[in-house]
Amino acid sequence: MFHNLKLGAVVAGAIAVSAPVAQASEFINILTGGTSGVYYPLGVALSDVYAKGIEGARTQVQSTKASVENLNLLQQGKGELAFALGDSVKYAWEGNADAGFKEPLSKLRAIAAIYPNVIQIAALSETGAATVADLKGKSLSVGAAKSGTELNARAIFGASGMSYEDLGKLEYLPFAESVELMKNRQLDATLQSSGLGNAALKDLATSQPITFLSVPAEVAESLGAPYIASAIPAGTYEGQTADVPTVAVVNFLVTHEDVSDEVAYQMTKLMFENLDTLKAAHSAAGGISLEGAIKGSPIPLHPGAERFYKEQGLL
Repeated sequence: MFHNLKLGAVVAGAIAVSAPVAQASEFINILTGGTSGVYYPLGVALSDVYAKGIEGARTQVQSTKASVENLNLLQQGKGELAFALGDSVKYAWEGNADAGFKEPLSKLRAIAAIYPNVIQIAALSETGAATVADLKGKSLSVGAAKSGTELNARAIFGASGMSYEDLGKLEYLPFAESVELMKNRQLDATLQSSGLGNAALKDLATSQPITFLSVPAEVAESLGAPYIASAIPAGTYEGQTADVPTVAVVNFLVTHEDVSDEVAYQMTKLMFENLDTLKAAHSAAGGISLEGAIKGSPIPLHPGAERFYKEQGLL
């Protein structure tokens, strides 16, 4: 009897020792974007939600060059969750080399379609530019080369019957650096693909008279999914008194197939249970909805996320 009790204690002790070790290995690295964009504050909020809600999880937020880099890092297993633009996800799945994907990224799995990134093109008002076509001969920053923003810029130029050759000068700079150049009158315009109310453009609007350039609805129509016609509502930025027609592209939260079904399930469930926390981190999260989460994904859903949507009666 004593022998059995002792054995039971040893086994129980082994379980007690091994359980925290197994849990501590539940590491969730969240791949975001530049700190002045929208991905980063939302990633920080999710990291906090997961640290509290997933037992034994250790979370980390990584600032990156966003979509393209994030998807390549996921494929290499160097992250568990990433923010990425829908068209970048599509190119990654197809292995579009021009877009920065040397081969198809077959390990990618979707967690959710989230809010749309709105293409926001701000020009110094003194340039007189009002539409995309007016960028001819002007200097423009299109985001880091082969970033999700820059892929959006290429698509919009192509659908507008223009190319980078039409510009007076082309810069490949992140949001905040583009804005600094505009403040110093060294750049006419910046194209930024992000959630509405992005910090860099807010900063620019308070320091310079700027005009947001309109992109006609037919551009979205000719591009097709995941592009949609959209608008920058009046009052989004200081001095912006009218709605500005533009295009948007849906963002996705993406993981990879080696993340366990349970962790993917928890990541999906906790995000939807804590939307208020995300909205407090950035207003763009107001565009996230359960109904929209499973629409238009260019990649398969992770089985863990699928389980959550089935519980919600969406699948």
